Amino acid sequence: VQLHESGSGLVNASHTLSLTCTVSGGSITTNFYWSWIRQPPGKGLEWVGSIYYSGSTSYSPSLKSRTSISRDTTKNQFTLQLSSVTPEDTAVYYCTRGLALIHFWGQGTQVTVSS
Repeated sequence: VQLHESGSGLVNASHTLSLTCTVSGGSITTNFYWSWIRQPPGKGLEWVGSIYYSGSTSYSPSLKSRTSISRDTTKNQFTLQLSSVTPEDTAVYYCTRGLALIHFWGQGTQVTVSS
């Protein structure tokens, strides 16, 4: 299974961050959680949210009001949207397969929020 993140690397503050994860070698509708995790500079990993293979979603409580994860099953992709971003949302964003246990990681994509 391979995961690849794509999207804008630079976002203006107060705008919406949008990232897409394209999955190959496995279907996002067959099994597993598909998640977004981020790592701000100098800090640890932070779970952002997940979409289950059934389509149900769960989000970090601290980000829930600003987060939406959706999917396009025809393209085997899932998408993260994070609204009203601030410089504190600057991080490397990873898409992954799994939740409590991460099986596969994307290579990560740097997102910088400019003020």
